[in-house]
Amino acid sequence: MRSNWAAQFSPQDALGIFDCEGMMPIRILSWNVNGLRAAAKKDLKEWMRKDGADILCIQETKAWEEQLPPEVGNIGGYYSYFAEARRKGYSGTALYSKSKPLEVSDTFHPDFDDEGRFLMARYPDMLLLNVYFPNGKASPERLQYKMDFYAAFLEYVERKMAQHEHILIAGDVNTAHREIDLARPKENSTTSGFLPKERAWIDRLLESGFHDTFRMFCTEHGQYSYWDLRTRARERNVGWRIDYIFASHDLADCVRDAFILADIHGSDHCPVGIELRHDG
Repeated sequence: MRSNWAAQFSPQDALGIFDCEGMMPIRILSWNVNGLRAAAKKDLKEWMRKDGADILCIQETKAWEEQLPPEVGNIGGYYSYFAEARRKGYSGTALYSKSKPLEVSDTFHPDFDDEGRFLMARYPDMLLLNVYFPNGKASPERLQYKMDFYAAFLEYVERKMAQHEHILIAGDVNTAHREIDLARPKENSTTSGFLPKERAWIDRLLESGFHDTFRMFCTEHGQYSYWDLRTRARERNVGWRIDYIFASHDLADCVRDAFILADIHGSDHCPVGIELRHDG
């Protein structure tokens, strides 16, 4: 894991920023960009400037930091962090934060740390986990890897919950939870990404004390975050909601909005996000 400290910027003091009592509004986005170098060519930096998010969690960077062009390797106004897969051009996560985290780590389990799928950022009152969960479609072995990753990650967050951590999980989970979360549930009932055991893992995550923040505000069908590019599925809105932000029970009380930015293009996924603030 490497960090890149933004020049010409003095971030606000992080102390207390995630204290629900009296916090200023905080906008957190998560996006699988399907290649950070490709996103750079599609004006990711300018989009970030216009959106003004306080924190952006990126999945599937497909690059080492040394391969990134300056416009995404060092974005003014943000501290940037990268978790790199051992294999070049594969997987990877990134974090851009206007406030400097107290701690950043790219490790959570020795069996799953070599694909760059995890970034933890600790703030005074919150533990933010940016995760790119494996895809299980390629083979039975990769499906088992995905389920083992799921199990190890749930054990990790349950330990953190037992330590009274306040946790946000943002990322591409690579599973649609319920039938409402994909356009064609019956046709995909035997496909990885909507298998009963994959969906049951999300059930267990919620039962352990987390909330699906988007479903706190929206119960409508047709709300998706991923569309297959080869079949031009986005034009017909034949999609999947597989990108999530989960909040532990205490932080869920601070979530005042959750949304999918389906009009933002540039990837086969679109960004998802939340607004945290106190209404007192």
